[in-house]
Amino acid sequence: MSTRFTIDGSADLEQHLESTCALVRAGVKSIIPAGKIEGLVLAGGYGRGEGGVLRENGRDLPYNDLEFFVFVRGSTFLNDRRYKAALHALGESLSPAAGLDVEFKILSISRLRRSPVNMFYYDLVMGHRWLIGDDGLFTGCGHHRDASRIPLHEATRLLFNRCSGLLFASERLARDNFNTDDADFVGRNLAKAQLALGDVLLAKEGRYHWSCQERHRRLRELAGISPLLLSHHAAGVAFKLHPQRTSRSHAELLREHAGLSQLAREVFLELESRRLKIKLSEASDYISYKSNKCPEIPVWKNVLIHFRRRGLPPSLTRYPREHLLNELARLLWTGAAAQPQAVREYATLWSCYN
Repeated sequence: MSTRFTIDGSADLEQHLESTCALVRAGVKSIIPAGKIEGLVLAGGYGRGEGGVLRENGRDLPYNDLEFFVFVRGSTFLNDRRYKAALHALGESLSPAAGLDVEFKILSISRLRRSPVNMFYYDLVMGHRWLIGDDGLFTGCGHHRDASRIPLHEATRLLFNRCSGLLFASERLARDNFNTDDADFVGRNLAKAQLALGDVLLAKEGRYHWSCQERHRRLRELAGISPLLLSHHAAGVAFKLHPQRTSRSHAELLREHAGLSQLAREVFLELESRRLKIKLSEASDYISYKSNKCPEIPVWKNVLIHFRRRGLPPSLTRYPREHLLNELARLLWTGAAAQPQAVREYATLWSCYN
């Protein structure tokens, strides 16, 4: 793995991230007993050596979140109840000095080994930085190393999340008092969507890769990829590695959002046509398709979710994300996105099932 957090960040930035990781390591050790902790690993862009470098006023600054996996022996459910609050408090205490959000996820090595393949675990196993432990802990996780095994519903989930970002951006763009923070939010979500459009096509063809730079190289090799999509993906990669606070006007962002949303609709319908094995030409076709859009989720889990959480869409046997997929298509691609209340209700449910 890379010995750096970024591809070209300054020595000061690299040292800052190293010092932050040292504080994280000490903090985690103070919370979880030595006999319980299996390992601590930095995931995400900085764990893969492709973390964002924000260049401002002659300095290199961090930009992305620091995402840590804490591997703890025993039941993940029970360990969440024991340690989640303390780890969250640790992250909150370290984030201001770190200059970015410090986040933790609790997992056990045994659970990772028996978990089905998904994009998140593929990225974790293939690109990471150990703070406690080493790659020997990933013995038995070979299935997570094969990107060709990432199922299509994982590509749908990625695009669903990034198109949700476009939806939230549309609500910001519709505000009367659009300000610089709104512009930065919109610009960031446009860049994430630009990257995702190419990434889901690679995943669909079994050619996804943990490195965004390698993904762009592979995307150029795919037959039939439009120059427009390639240029968007290149812009997404550039933003991921070297993010910038947008200087574009409201009118410029509005035009870019409209064009990117249209391209996202085409990619989304192409992906879902293949995944669901049905021809989908319009967003209305997708919304009216009544068969199960989340068949990978077992019925018992759907029923349990509905009993645990009130106010969900009415079908007990369907996963709530199916409702969100339909709402996303309706709000983003049928002209309904200017409904602020509908977008807020969508965001509340999305935060639980993204």
